[in-house]
Amino acid sequence: MPDKNGAPIRGLKIKLLVFVAVCALPLGGSVSLLLTGISRVPLLVYGLASCLAFALYWYDKQQAKAGQWRTPEKVLHGVEVLGGWPGALVAQQLFRHKTRKLSYQLWFWLIVAVHQALWIDVLFLKLTFADL
Repeated sequence: MPDKNGAPIRGLKIKLLVFVAVCALPLGGSVSLLLTGISRVPLLVYGLASCLAFALYWYDKQQAKAGQWRTPEKVLHGVEVLGGWPGALVAQQLFRHKTRKLSYQLWFWLIVAVHQALWIDVLFLKLTFADL
């Protein structure tokens, strides 16, 4: 599969595997909450925030290429925290944007890890604040 420049995305198979692996808990948990009638909010939030993150990455990449005002990293990370990290991950690979900046990637993967931990709690541990 080519990126936006027509060049093939390097390591596509492993990147797809990582994407599926990190999305399994949030997607499975969100679908589980939807099917049990508990809430459709997580599925909607992840979908909308991912679309917004993807659009922000695209816009930021265009601005970077044009030497214009950039989207602040705290805005990008804020949307990722709200559930937009799957869209951000796709955009990073497709646009080859924010993939080489170590400090950015550390925060990004910390956000992903926090989401994973929250879903492990919701799906398997079922802890609440009252339990603490």
